[in-house]
Order: sequence, then structure tokens, then C-alpha cells
Amino acid sequence: MALELMRGNEAIAEGAIRAGCRFYTGYPITPQNELFEYMAKRLPQIGGIFLQCESEVAGINMIWGAACTGTRAMTSSSGPGISLMSEGLTTLAAGQVPCVVVDVTRAGPGLGRIAPAQSDYRQVTKGGGHGDYHAIVLGPASTQEMADLATLAFYLADLYRNPVIILMDGMLGQMMEPVDFDLVKPLAIPDKPWALRGKGNGPRKMIYAAPFDDPGLIQLNQELAEKYRKIAEREQRWEEILLDGAELVVVAFGSAARVSLEAVQDAKAEGLRVGMIRPITLWPFPRKAFEKIRPKVKAFLDVEMNAGQMQEDLERVVGPDFPIHHLGQGGGKIIYPDEVYEEIKKLIKGLR
Repeated sequence: MALELMRGNEAIAEGAIRAGCRFYTGYPITPQNELFEYMAKRLPQIGGIFLQCESEVAGINMIWGAACTGTRAMTSSSGPGISLMSEGLTTLAAGQVPCVVVDVTRAGPGLGRIAPAQSDYRQVTKGGGHGDYHAIVLGPASTQEMADLATLAFYLADLYRNPVIILMDGMLGQMMEPVDFDLVKPLAIPDKPWALRGKGNGPRKMIYAAPFDDPGLIQLNQELAEKYRKIAEREQRWEEILLDGAELVVVAFGSAARVSLEAVQDAKAEGLRVGMIRPITLWPFPRKAFEKIRPKVKAFLDVEMNAGQMQEDLERVVGPDFPIHHLGQGGGKIIYPDEVYEEIKKLIKGLR
């Protein structure tokens, strides 16, 4: 075991490098700049390419160029920068070009401030760009998991030829924890017969941003819809905590899940019938987890550092009439374990 004390931003960068990322381009924006700086230092040391581009728009299009060759490529930003990347993201999805994008969320809307928030959930899980497309979205909750999910992100991107977004926030990006890279499992790199690496003796290959005719575009949309259906069925990931006998289940992701865990453990130790589900894939949303326990529980408590964006997905899965309570707000307001604990006590008292 070789533990390294690292910031979350650094852990996800090192995890990406160990997953085979050899091209990174980006534009500085807090609170993800440590990731940017780490890539600037490390990639040249291993023969990779780091480029500071003139804007996020340029960065996502440089990713297109590198990823078309089969190179594992990554960029990162925060909410305002992800907004600027939205056209590039939908174009990458249309061209079925794999890449990884890291969103270290800051408080918004607008330019906002660098305080942590989870208010980019809707932006990344519902697309952000135009058209019927999806990015796979992963939500780590620890520095170790950032390294782990970096490997998974590149694997899923290559497997499904699709953009993958890792969604975290300024709290996770800045906090320091030990990381054991010996625990990060390497995943095989799929063959990439589609990659543009020179014609050689084979047939000419092309990657289109979109077909140039209506029938072709309709067919592409049908193919993408089928791919997304398979992803939604196969790639749901979540963590279950203390669910046995629970009548109230806390639902939280990322940093809100870390905060909620302490409150759930304290409440459980006092005999309160509470458990927790932590979504790891934010898209596809882990509906199987909630369909399984819906008949056994009386209510859900959705804890997010936003206005309840994930609650919309939870309502879609369990039904709008099922009791779902929200705790949290955007704008950089950090949730504390005592707040979650008091809400758990109040809600359980109301269930009896």
C-alpha cells in the first residue's frame, strides 16, 4: 500500500494519467485550477500533451481533434466553462467520439462565486447542449473515488464511444485525503477500429459531426437512442448504506453524501429507522435502487447543495405522489451534518 496525500483535483488528474490520458487541454477557472496545473506538470514528463487554450470553446474542439485519433483525451472546467463547451459536447456525442470532461462546480447562476455547490447537476445530466444526446455522468464522493472513477470514465467513454462527465464540486476538489493508487483497478482499452490513424492499406475512414441529409440524421438519432437505452440499463451504479429496516432513506451524491453519512450513522445509532442511497452514476440515474426499496420505505430525504435538481429524477422514478423532502440550497451554502440530522429526526417523527 502506497498512500499519497492529495487534493481531489490532483487525484483525478493522476487517475486520468494512469488510465492512459495523454492529451489535456483547458482554460483556467477556479475551483479546478489544481487539476489544470497538475496536468501541465505531469503530462510532459510522460510524453503526453498539455495545451492551455484561449477559451473553453477552443478547448473542447481541440479534444475533438485529439480524440478522433483514438487518444484518450480530457478537459476540465467549472459551470460557466461547461456552458461554453455545450456545443462541442453535443457534437462529440453526435460524432460518437469518446472523451472525459471534469466539472468542478462553483456556485451560480451566472459567473457565481468559487464557493462549492452542486448546481450543475441538471446541466450535465440533462445534456447542456442541443439535440437528443446524453453524456454519461459520474459523481465521486471521496478523493480515492476520484482516482477510481477517472479510470472508469475513460473505459466507459471508449466502450460506448461517448463523452463522460465527472461531476464534483469545489469542496471535493480542494480537500486533501490519502489516495492508494494500488487500489485503482486498470481497465482494458477497447479496440478502436474507427480511429483516424492514417489510411494505410485499409479503407478510408471518416468521422462526421452529423450526417448531411435528413434520412442519415434520423438514422443517427435512432442509433444513439438505442445506445443510450443500453447504457441506461447496464451502467447504473449506486451505494446502499444501512437500508435494513429503514423507513426514511436519505438520497445524496458527492460532498452532500459525505455530510449526510455522518448524520445517518448518528441517527441510526440512536435507533432511528433511516438509511441512505448514494447515486454514483448521475446519468444514467440508478432507478433500480429506488424501484427495489420503494415498497419498503415511507419517504425519501433528498440532500443537495442546490434547489433540488436531483429530486426531479427521484420523482420520475418513484412517482410524484411519493413523499420526497428536499434539504439544501444553491449559492454556496454548505450543508452541515447537524442540519441533516435534525431534518431526519423531524421527518421520522412525522411518519409515526
